[in-house]
Amino acid sequence: MTNILSVHFGLHDSAAAIFDDFRVTAAVQQERLTRVKKAGGPPHECIDEVLSIAGLTRSDVEVVVFTRAEFPRFLFKAGLLRKLRDIVKGTGRTTSRDLSTVMAKAGSSDPAEVLDIKRLLEFYGLPSATGVMFANHHFAHALPSLFFTDWDNALLYTADGAGDNVNYSHRLFQDGSIHTLFGDDRWLHQPYRIDSLARAYANVTEALGFRPLHHEGKITGLAAYGNPILKQRFQEHFHFDHDGLINSSFANGTVMRKQFMALCNGHSREDCSASIQEFVEEMIVDSVSRLLNTHKVRNLGLAGGLFANVKLNQRLAENCDIDEIFVVPPMGDEGLVIGGALQYLLQRDGIEKWLSQRYRLDSICWGRQFGDETGPRIERVSAAIHKQEGDPAELAASLLADDMAVAIVSGRMEFGPRALGGRSIMASPRARDINDTLNSRLDRSEFMPFAPVISEEDAAHVFDLSQMTTYAARFMTITCPVKSHWSGQIPAVVHVDNTARPQVIRRSDNPLYYDILSGFKSRTGLPALVNTSFNVHEEPIVNTPEEAAQALLDDRIDYLVTDQGVYGTRPSS
Repeated sequence: MTNILSVHFGLHDSAAAIFDDFRVTAAVQQERLTRVKKAGGPPHECIDEVLSIAGLTRSDVEVVVFTRAEFPRFLFKAGLLRKLRDIVKGTGRTTSRDLSTVMAKAGSSDPAEVLDIKRLLEFYGLPSATGVMFANHHFAHALPSLFFTDWDNALLYTADGAGDNVNYSHRLFQDGSIHTLFGDDRWLHQPYRIDSLARAYANVTEALGFRPLHHEGKITGLAAYGNPILKQRFQEHFHFDHDGLINSSFANGTVMRKQFMALCNGHSREDCSASIQEFVEEMIVDSVSRLLNTHKVRNLGLAGGLFANVKLNQRLAENCDIDEIFVVPPMGDEGLVIGGALQYLLQRDGIEKWLSQRYRLDSICWGRQFGDETGPRIERVSAAIHKQEGDPAELAASLLADDMAVAIVSGRMEFGPRALGGRSIMASPRARDINDTLNSRLDRSEFMPFAPVISEEDAAHVFDLSQMTTYAARFMTITCPVKSHWSGQIPAVVHVDNTARPQVIRRSDNPLYYDILSGFKSRTGLPALVNTSFNVHEEPIVNTPEEAAQALLDDRIDYLVTDQGVYGTRPSS
């Protein structure tokens, strides 16, 4: 067995993961440790954390996989950056450089030609590692969308703001092999294409006064309230090349940003949001459909930051002729550490062995578990915190039925952008005003409703889910219609367009979470609970018991449930 450390140092979403050959042992994002939302920078803390979770030291690491993203400036070979002054001109950055950009400017296809590998390993405290690999950005996005399935054929489609000189990749899996149509290393030295719909979406996000590459979810939520009056104006600048490849008429990204921001000027946030949402949906559905129709594959794997857009994923499921859709749960750049290790294993063992090791995901809870220490650590934070008498699941269910907000810390922390019951806040879905009340307590201003959690047994009775979409719904990566009988009974989790973003769970995934849901149903007749991420606005999801306890003290929640018990700030009566 081989201990593989996978590292992503980005300007945002830095992360690290440990694999024991084909199994993920641990994976953690930088933000969960530094407490800075979407934190970038060298992920030293992540490396320490995943090694600690795995019970390893740096000397146990045999192989290191890096993404071709950011590296400290001093690790590039002497004099190289001085020769390539246009790389740094106007960037405002002095401490790190994007490796793929440096390689492209230097005309190199080998990272070792531009980076001092020995110093790189020393920088991360890994001088004893015997293997080093640098992963292709979009291949690392795409591979988990195939590895965590049992498909015989698929289109693997990625889309984001940029990586390794492209914004998309199109790959086919057929007859036991993966074939790249667009987006591999052949494009590293081609002229950069101004075709990113993710960047266009970010431009509109910025135009509406939100933070680009950060608040795009707010645009998705607002879209349902507006009219797409600008869609055609957006669409005028984009077209398709051969076989579904998107292109644009913009000379550069600055021109595109200015044009999109100017088009939004004077229009409502709702109409601008509806316009960019429908434009992106139609472009991506058209692109994907062309590829599916040409190559006759039946499954669709998606990854990259654009597919954090759950409404887009629903539109693809509804409009493409496929058997199943799967969105990589950590679809953003944090997920590159999963795909990077899978790329190394594919290169090491070959496609036949790699395919034989595939499995469907039961969980992406790859962070730290605090176990029996969780409760005592919560109680030690403050004498004001008291353990309540009673069975944790039954007591939490009763409190939720009484309209309390109850957070859960159970098992290992989730990896990726979604809270999936390891670090979630739960509430009753029967009153829509819980959205305003809870968002106020969490300092949030959200336009999407809360997401529901529901058991696998009940999911198809409440939501319009099918075999095509249920796997994606296990990780809250897709929206779907709510059946008419239930819309008025669970309004807190139903959007204005009558859709929801469910998390479908089984008891084996998280017994405490499941049993609370079951107990709530037995008390109220409602098969769903609100599941929202356990964090306040602009902070990452909590990690430690101490962070959870602080939320209780700050009145963000009413109670906190763990496997050891339920905790509140009032003594149990």
